[in-house]
Amino acid sequence: MCKLFIEADPALWESSTKSLRIDGMVTSVRLETFFWSVLEEIAARDGMNVVQLITKLHHESIDAGHDLGNFTSFLRVCCGRYLALQLSGDVPSDKRLPIAALDADGILEAESERVH
Repeated sequence: MCKLFIEADPALWESSTKSLRIDGMVTSVRLETFFWSVLEEIAARDGMNVVQLITKLHHESIDAGHDLGNFTSFLRVCCGRYLALQLSGDVPSDKRLPIAALDADGILEAESERVH
């Protein structure tokens, strides 16, 4: 079982830092290559680059009243949720379909029903 993880390309867990500006404030985000790749895929689906996606996620999280004390962890969870929602069929694997075009309320309701 562990061989699937241990013998994966080590570049996947190498981390790198990207500097970005959110509302005029320069900040940096350090993530593993694997997560940067997932964020790039999510961003591309909606015609954005990674910095634009991260900025949008930050703004919408703040607007929703979330405490973003560990924003990097939030981004990792976003990546995991994206992949899990693809596996469940809630997010189509067709990368040409924008995330913004999906019925978020319907997806969240279906997910909630599966959990409960």
